[in-house]
Amino acid sequence: MTASMDALDPVRAELLRAARASADAVRERARADAEETLRAAHGSADEVLAQARDLGEADGAAEAARERVRAVQDAWAAELAARSEVYAELRAAVRTGVRRAMAEGAVPQARLAEAARALLGTQARVTAAAEGGVTAEVPGRRVDLSADALADRALERLGAQAETLWRPP
Repeated sequence: MTASMDALDPVRAELLRAARASADAVRERARADAEETLRAAHGSADEVLAQARDLGEADGAAEAARERVRAVQDAWAAELAARSEVYAELRAAVRTGVRRAMAEGAVPQARLAEAARALLGTQARVTAAAEGGVTAEVPGRRVDLSADALADRALERLGAQAETLWRPP
């Protein structure tokens, strides 16, 4: 039986060589497929990364734009609050000045009463205002010539000129 085994040795050797060649070919195709898969995966990853970068830049630009808008709105709100505070201080100072002037007799109360009657008629009931000046009434109409009302009207007449308060000198 040894002889028959020896007779099969070349067949076995050829089968083994063919199997090794086939295994080498399969291994080489697998290696080539793996390299191609890696190349494709790297290319796909590069595309995904580029898209993510583009989306990140777009999101960042949008967020930066929102932040700029918020900053402008916050600055405008702060400016308006400061203007309001300055205007309130100016109003209080003007009211104080008009009250003082009336207390010192700059405009006699009798003259204000005459002006009120000129506006409403001689039947107007004229009353002294607590802070200076007068108010007058007839049925359905009222005139306020108090110190505060006169001061407020003077400021209102400034109109757009009040904007000069916020401009640099």
